[in-house]
Amino acid sequence: MIGVGTVIQGSIQFAGGIHVDGTIHGDVLAEQDEKSTFILSDTGVVEGDVRVPNVILNGSVVGDVLASGRVELAANARVSGTLYYKLLEMEMGAEVNGQLVYVEDGEVLPPRLEHDGGPGNGKDLEDGNSQSVGREPQTERAQ
Repeated sequence: MIGVGTVIQGSIQFAGGIHVDGTIHGDVLAEQDEKSTFILSDTGVVEGDVRVPNVILNGSVVGDVLASGRVELAANARVSGTLYYKLLEMEMGAEVNGQLVYVEDGEVLPPRLEHDGGPGNGKDLEDGNSQSVGREPQTERAQ
């Protein structure tokens, strides 16, 4: 558990579960097993990417969320980034300011995230070749 008022500078890697009431300035990464769970309370903030199989959010994430299992967004959840999910539960009041990308069974999540220079980093848009996870490359831009 990371308590209210605690600020962590840097990425966190864990196995099992973690509950955050404080602030993390860095990525949150977990072992990719079916049981690893990240819980962010209404006072919690993550400024970085979250790559955990099961995610329960009621706080704020500024970054991408990649969940190969289940995502629960409570009423106070705020995500500013792309949300990759297999199962999604979203309460009224929750916000996702970015894309929602469904990930099918066995589909591989992107190895690098958008702001890391990976797929969808926006650089491809200049030449009209954008790509999305699990979708065919787009060959021409809509005018």
